[in-house]
Amino acid sequence: MYLAILLTYLISMSSYVASFTIPSFDDDADPVVVLSQLQELAISTLQNSSQTISQGCSLTDAAIRRDWEALSREERKDYIQAVQCLISKEPISDPKWASAARTRYDDFVAVHTNVTLAVHNTGNFFAWHRYHLWAFETALRDECGYKGYQPYWNWFSHRDNLLESPIFDGSDTSMGGDGEFFMHNGSLTDGGTLWLPSGNGGGCVKSGPFKDMQVNIGPTMPDMDGFVPVGGGSDVYNPHCLRRDLTSYVTKTWATTANLLNVTIGASSNTIRDFQLDIEGDISPDNIGFHLMGHAAMAADGADLYTSPSDPVFYFHHSMIDRIWWLWQIFHPDEARKLFGTITMFNNPPSRNTTVDDPLDLKELYPHRPISDLMAKGENSPLLVGSMERLSGHLAGDGQHR
Repeated sequence: MYLAILLTYLISMSSYVASFTIPSFDDDADPVVVLSQLQELAISTLQNSSQTISQGCSLTDAAIRRDWEALSREERKDYIQAVQCLISKEPISDPKWASAARTRYDDFVAVHTNVTLAVHNTGNFFAWHRYHLWAFETALRDECGYKGYQPYWNWFSHRDNLLESPIFDGSDTSMGGDGEFFMHNGSLTDGGTLWLPSGNGGGCVKSGPFKDMQVNIGPTMPDMDGFVPVGGGSDVYNPHCLRRDLTSYVTKTWATTANLLNVTIGASSNTIRDFQLDIEGDISPDNIGFHLMGHAAMAADGADLYTSPSDPVFYFHHSMIDRIWWLWQIFHPDEARKLFGTITMFNNPPSRNTTVDDPLDLKELYPHRPISDLMAKGENSPLLVGSMERLSGHLAGDGQHR
């Protein structure tokens, strides 16, 4: 999302933006600092393009997503209460495709589970997850009274020790801490081709507001040794505790400045093909990509290909994925509305290429929308639904724009 409506105007000025000089960065610099600098550059690019864009949307009245670390204690508690509110509500999904759903929160797990093979390593990967994220954020706001927007997880902060992150530190303003110790022999990621060492958890989340959270769907395709799949997707009710094995090895290895620069302004940023392959981890045997990285760092429920939204941190992770896509779109307007991939995962079975007119399927929970709506086209884009939050002069640093 992040000011995606502004891209309609920005793309029409691609010759101007393309001539904008992108400064050099040091691969050895602090990735948190470099990410902030990239965001400032993106905002500056938009400011130099126009202050007021179509339909009254501008940099000063756009909604904003923020780093969890930048939220106050009260703001974090408001978000936590909204998620718990969804967990307390009855589901609205059709039992014909989500018979295991027991809560409104489960609806979002079930829809992801049902369309997994059509929204990963396909041409709609970014757009579908952008819509799914928006739908969850909207439910928090419209159904549970949340006043903010979906926070994001800055993977580069506390990458050496996830247990120190305000997201995972187990405090009453976190999303819960690590799991209890569970003896296991690591995890397999990247389609089962890469072994990752175990962390010190693996069992039920033992601290924080979600230590008693019950997961009702899955696991369907877990990565962690000893976490046994039940199959059946969203049709098998399998109540169990939320499980995690926070694995800092993953973020220390792949949440690097070099990888950040590579996908935003470096060699893998030149085309949507290379950008997407790098994000999803299919372009280099020694880089699992930011998408797999975030899931693998959570392990257990959060790393299941199908049912990963069972862990609430899923939405923080995908908000960060969307943030990186937004940055890339700003820096590469000629590629910003292009797609790469077919309509089947890894093109298996072989299928046609994805087009911007293809509908994004959230079952009957939300209307089917063409991909183009999530790429700054159309008056009825989800971006235009609901109220807008002022940026309060907050144009960089801990802010993330929509």
